[in-house]
Amino acid sequence: GAMYEMRERMAAESGMDLAKTERPDLILMDVIMPGMNGFQATRSLSRDPETSEIPVIIVTTKGMETDRVWGLRQGAKDFIVKPVEERDLIARIQNLLPH
Repeated sequence: GAMYEMRERMAAESGMDLAKTERPDLILMDVIMPGMNGFQATRSLSRDPETSEIPVIIVTTKGMETDRVWGLRQGAKDFIVKPVEERDLIARIQNLLPH
């Protein structure tokens, strides 16, 4: 199986700085965070040439279709509703990573 290294960042701003310096393969974005929300952070990452190639998966407790559509419109590559099955999460991550 593949090995994943995870870094946790609570505030969107520090996470975005980290994305620029560490260039992660993928970002799991919570919608509700201190500072800007996950939709705003996703939009910023997807529009910044330094980070636009990094796929973002939004993870949220809000399962509304409008939230999913809005998240994808901000540049997210996928949208997962919590609680999430580990197998499902890993499958979606693998789907977005280069093989």
